[in-house]
Amino acid sequence: MSNPGDTDETPLTSVAQMAGYLAAGCKPASRFRIGTEHEKFGFRHADLTAPPYLPADGQPGSIRDVLANLARFGGEPILDNGNTIGLKDGAASVSLEPAGQLELSGAPLATLHDTRRELETHYAQVRSACEGQDTGFAALGFHPLAARSAMPWMPKGRYAIMRRYMPLVGSMGLDMMTRTCTVQVNLDFASEQDMRRKLRVSLLLQPLATALFANSPFTEGKPNGFLSYRAHVWTDTDNQRAGIPKVMLEDGFGFERYAAWLTEQVPMYFAYRDDRYIDVAGQSFTAYMAGRVPELADQTATLGDFADHLTTAFTDVRLKRFLEMRGADAGRADMMLAQSALWVGLLYDDAALSAAGALLRGAGWEDAMAARAAVPRQGLAAPWRGGTLRDIAADVVTIALDGLRGRRQLNAAGEDEQSFLDPLRAIAAGAPTQAEHWLAQYNGPWRGDAGRIFREAAI
Repeated sequence: MSNPGDTDETPLTSVAQMAGYLAAGCKPASRFRIGTEHEKFGFRHADLTAPPYLPADGQPGSIRDVLANLARFGGEPILDNGNTIGLKDGAASVSLEPAGQLELSGAPLATLHDTRRELETHYAQVRSACEGQDTGFAALGFHPLAARSAMPWMPKGRYAIMRRYMPLVGSMGLDMMTRTCTVQVNLDFASEQDMRRKLRVSLLLQPLATALFANSPFTEGKPNGFLSYRAHVWTDTDNQRAGIPKVMLEDGFGFERYAAWLTEQVPMYFAYRDDRYIDVAGQSFTAYMAGRVPELADQTATLGDFADHLTTAFTDVRLKRFLEMRGADAGRADMMLAQSALWVGLLYDDAALSAAGALLRGAGWEDAMAARAAVPRQGLAAPWRGGTLRDIAADVVTIALDGLRGRRQLNAAGEDEQSFLDPLRAIAAGAPTQAEHWLAQYNGPWRGDAGRIFREAAI
């Protein structure tokens, strides 16, 4: 999520201007970077409940205290109405999702070796910040124990607006906000054509990513019948702004068509003015530009407003000044790194991108939507063009491996980036996904105690 204060006051006058804002993200391949974001649930060791923002009843383990302890490692506080809701440290930041899920928005990095060091450093800092707090963190796709009503809410202005609006447009929006965690990788493009090429491959393969990284088989302490319940939640959160919009896979799709879709079809949540959020949820951005939103009648729409609006589209691949891969559950550290490695391998090597495009030749929006609907329950057994996703898993991982080999990014030991895909190579060869592993534990040594997952998944 964006943070307050990131504004550009340039007045907005046209869709072409918004398209130009997006096009400004184009850069030469020599400047391509990897930005990884990942979330995790806080839990109290004593009772496995989610810690609140403020200390409660003299108990240790508040989210505010964790942030204060993290500040020892550097970073300036990010404030919302006087409350610290994150830390900004150069190009990276730590922020809070609605129920206190802790998110690292990583810096743009050159290699996956750098990504691993960033993740390891962040995890070590979080563990240190939790010392004496009776608190830990675990990266899972959906909260395995808590009811929605038991989850705390963080004091962020945009979340209050979303909390009111979400039940009006879907049955599981509040679950998305409070009980899900994801990992995503943000990758660059060189041109509009390059963006379109990468977007098509990554959108069509998001259901496969969901299957490979499935890590949310429990709800309120019991198996829920899904492998990725997080992905199921997204099927009825707010379908005007989520999923795989057909326009993104149409011939001729580009920055201008995306800007038009976003402003004409995706309702606003808010505008940010004078250090506060103005609730205009459900209103049209196009109407706002024309001065027809009463709450904003005295305001001029700006590029900053458009940048904020970009963050309220929740498509499976989100287009900003880069592409965000959004289809995976949060999980083990090696799986978090594998998620970044998969997309870097597929999208950052031209030969690999061509091979992925050839593998997907003839596939379209209907194929992606059918797989997306089935994959939360069926995982790799979900249908894919007359077969299943498992039929293409090994080929996709092999293409990504070739792409990482082609990048020739070596660490100090002379190793390239291919080893980051080892967990996916194993799954493609028949090893269990994270969700399948947890279900085996639940039905075996845990003896039906899903709470054991926090001990084993803690970072």
